[in-house]
Amino acid sequence: MSTTSSTPDTEEATRPATPGPAAARLPRHLPRRLFQLYFGLTLYGVSSAMLVRSGLGLEPWNVLHQGLAERTGLSMGVVLTVLGAVILLLWIPLRQKPGLGTVSNVLVIGAAMDGALWLLPDAHGWPAQVLLMAGGVVLNGVATGLYIAARFGPGPRDGLMTGLHRRTGRSIRLIRTTIEVTVVVTGFLLGGSLGVGTVLYALAIGPLAQFFLRVFAVPGQDGGSTVVASRKPGQVILRR
Repeated sequence: MSTTSSTPDTEEATRPATPGPAAARLPRHLPRRLFQLYFGLTLYGVSSAMLVRSGLGLEPWNVLHQGLAERTGLSMGVVLTVLGAVILLLWIPLRQKPGLGTVSNVLVIGAAMDGALWLLPDAHGWPAQVLLMAGGVVLNGVATGLYIAARFGPGPRDGLMTGLHRRTGRSIRLIRTTIEVTVVVTGFLLGGSLGVGTVLYALAIGPLAQFFLRVFAVPGQDGGSTVVASRKPGQVILRR
């Protein structure tokens, strides 16, 4: 977010460039941002696998991914990756431009999810199921804050939402709700898993993501902080 007051970062940015090592001329915080991007995307895949193994319900898009996986015989990670690539094609008429984070989202989350599903056993008994479900939801909030705060572009599904908002003028809340209800119903009809985990995720992910966006916001001259604007959630679009 921009500011009119002078800060050490803005003063430094106005000084003439001086010769030095190539690393010194890299944007500030770039290594941290790259780490946040890929660590966050990896954690996102792991958190989704935890929800699968809990057996208590999945986040909306993974209900669809699981349903398609049941019908096609492909792994959930492969379905997630293929569907993400297909959704990117929908960006073309919406005139959305993908970033490094967009492409990485397609490639990393599915692979991380499949790897975690291979390592994690199914939970047996309510205590283990609830623990895995709650941990998956919280970890997903951490992951969301990490990779969005890195400011390398939205994931394909979020970009579809913001692109439709920009092209149609409809509210983010309406578009997101419409998309996710359609996704959940379709996934459920295909055999995807709905349950208390789906409800908990829907209620908790917004506050968790907003909290961790503030925790992992990257300050400095690389475009300011990624802390969300101080408006009502329905009126906010995350800046990058």
